[in-house]
Amino acid sequence: MKLTAIAIDDEPSALEVVSRHASKVPFLELVATFTDAFDAIPFLRQNRIDLLFVDIKMPDISGIEFVQTLSRVPMVVFTTAYSEYAVQGFELDAIDYLLKPFSLVRFTKSCTKALEIKTLREGDSEKFIFVKTGYEEEKVLLDDIFYIESDGNYLIFTLKGRKLLSRQTMTDILQMLPEGAFIRVHRSYIIAISKIEKISRHQLWIADHEIPIGASYEESLITIRERINAR
Repeated sequence: MKLTAIAIDDEPSALEVVSRHASKVPFLELVATFTDAFDAIPFLRQNRIDLLFVDIKMPDISGIEFVQTLSRVPMVVFTTAYSEYAVQGFELDAIDYLLKPFSLVRFTKSCTKALEIKTLREGDSEKFIFVKTGYEEEKVLLDDIFYIESDGNYLIFTLKGRKLLSRQTMTDILQMLPEGAFIRVHRSYIIAISKIEKISRHQLWIADHEIPIGASYEESLITIRERINAR
């Protein structure tokens, strides 16, 4: 099992330290680094990561404020030279706090803790979700989901042999679905990667239905191909 991570720090030298340490942790893949926290927002909207290393004291927005803006929060490790921020960091359920300058051993300890949490979560994950339908919640097997389409204030679940209408948001559903199995490819579509029949540059097909790939979600194609090739 691997961890995917990104790092945010306004100091390039601090990012170099994280990158150097990350290259020596065999189960960690540091997929991107950012000196500007705002540049990381579109990346996090389009990509699911396991772990976020973020500096607390940054210009314009602090690491704590940045995490508070996220609708889908990965595991967080705060990095800072100021120990007085530790309490605030842990109040946001950060899994760890690295005080600069930190060693490879200390960095690896944080990564190992994150891996243990991910292993526990995936080992305990269910094979179904409960979807709101009117005043009730209906059990839906993950294997039965082909794709989910947004239609006004509703979501239409295309399932094996049937469709289901739900009044939930795309963000709500993304948080419920397991990482690696589903991905958003358009503002109106979430798809099951295992159900893809064909892919082109601007669309894909599931159950003979053509699904557009939004211009702002083109990086999803890279993620999809990586996950398919990793099987």
